[in-house]
Amino acid sequence: MDIRPNVAAGAGPHTPHPDPWGDDELAGETPVRPLSRAEAQALREAQPGVSPWRVVVAQALAGVVVAGLAWWLTRQMNVFWSALYGAAAVVVPSSLMARGMTSRLTSLNPGLSAVGFMLWELVKLGLTVVLLALAPKLVPGLSWPALLVALVIGVQMVWVALLWRGRGKNS
Repeated sequence: MDIRPNVAAGAGPHTPHPDPWGDDELAGETPVRPLSRAEAQALREAQPGVSPWRVVVAQALAGVVVAGLAWWLTRQMNVFWSALYGAAAVVVPSSLMARGMTSRLTSLNPGLSAVGFMLWELVKLGLTVVLLALAPKLVPGLSWPALLVALVIGVQMVWVALLWRGRGKNS
């Protein structure tokens, strides 16, 4: 309980009132206990992680499929190259981040891992912006719609890779 003056209700200066942040609702819950080594191992096996390389492969495959569909629908090579470049604008930064996140340095302790994640995410975003800014100079006859469709589908492959989570051992 919070012991502060409740001026709005007209109560005295030491009248207790509920915590405005809502922490009182947690008062009846049991405290969280740490997992034992066996419980933690069982949880890891029940909910396996997704390899960042699996995400990168899914992004690359999706990019190739989108580029192939773009060419098949339009029969124009500039649309094909634009879509392929859009996929590369996702895959290259993602692979750089995956390499950084799977290095030994970022797995030393949780704090360093969190900082490493933020650093590599910043590098990934910066490289993506640079690749998109260079697109008009590098891709002759650039088709922005094709590039952006491939880019968006490549980014969405993260969710598809998460759907694969846990299917490795049982299926």
